[in-house]
Amino acid sequence: MVKPGYRLALFATFLAVVVVLLGAYTRLTHAGLGCPDWPGCYGFLAVPMSEHSQALAGVRFPEAPVEVAKGWFEMVHRYFAGSLGLVILGLAVHALRRRGAEGQPLKLPLLLLGLVILQGAFGMWTVTLKLWPQVVSAHLLGGFATLSLLFLLTLRLSGAAPPVPAHSARLRGLAAISLLLVIGQIALGGWVSSNYAAVACVDLPTCHGEWWPAMDFANGFHLTQHIGPNYLGGQLDSDARTAIHMTHRLGALAVSLVLLLLAWQLRRAGLARLAGLLLLALGVQVSLGISNVVFHLPLLVAVAHNAGGALLLLTTVLVNYRVRLNLPSSQLAVARHCGDAVVRQHNTGTPDRQQELGVPLAPTGQ
Repeated sequence: MVKPGYRLALFATFLAVVVVLLGAYTRLTHAGLGCPDWPGCYGFLAVPMSEHSQALAGVRFPEAPVEVAKGWFEMVHRYFAGSLGLVILGLAVHALRRRGAEGQPLKLPLLLLGLVILQGAFGMWTVTLKLWPQVVSAHLLGGFATLSLLFLLTLRLSGAAPPVPAHSARLRGLAAISLLLVIGQIALGGWVSSNYAAVACVDLPTCHGEWWPAMDFANGFHLTQHIGPNYLGGQLDSDARTAIHMTHRLGALAVSLVLLLLAWQLRRAGLARLAGLLLLALGVQVSLGISNVVFHLPLLVAVAHNAGGALLLLTTVLVNYRVRLNLPSSQLAVARHCGDAVVRQHNTGTPDRQQELGVPLAPTGQ
């Protein structure tokens, strides 16, 4: 049964997708500093358009000439992000008003509210620290985390997931590992983007014509870069960017292998549709990643690659939700009863058949 707040959570999830894609578009068009201040733009609520307001902007920020297009990319992203924050605030207020009601999550909406406030701070630091890669990557991860938690809240309020018997600990563990690996790969993707390393290798499957090119991992993953320079365009040399790019490729290979194993296990567990969705999301994302290299990072493909990452993350969240579904005791009893009925229907009465179905053998009296 659909619970109160479901439609608002679903709307927030779709809005979060838009915010993530707008953030990717802003980053990929090098518009992250389209407005040199926060939360406004050159001290205005919108991008200065008139001659007078642009002259005033030049006085306020002489080191940052007004670029109208980039400014609007940045401000539209902020407007949508602010709207998402208000919707999440509404979800939190709704949860507080309904606290104690059966099936009403409380901790998750409050966690989302805290996360979106932190995201606002990261958005500010992204500008004030001039695209410091650590902050840009954390901001990207925060956006994906907000999206995935909103999706989880939507699932919990939907009541759509059918009750299923508990799955094996092995499948649940593999699903959890898969989710962690996808999150790690998204973090690597953010590090690639924030350090402008997406085109560090322009050939496949080699890089610079070599299987293991010259790479500088120490500088590529130097997480204590000092704050101060303008990081627009990146500060790393070629070998450091190559190290970041190649690590992302190797991560993609590892994630693909684990997700293929997970899809196989899901199919064996009777969740063929979920396995098919996972394979589809994986195939799309791998294809987009390869296209980024082959076609030298076209804007639409690069944005779609971010969307593919979001789809893959949400799919692994859905997998974990399904295999870890915690049922109320009444529903669990129904699920067990249905399972027992299925076993009785297929049971031929022979010990071999009972062992095949996993039914405990009745004592023989011997």
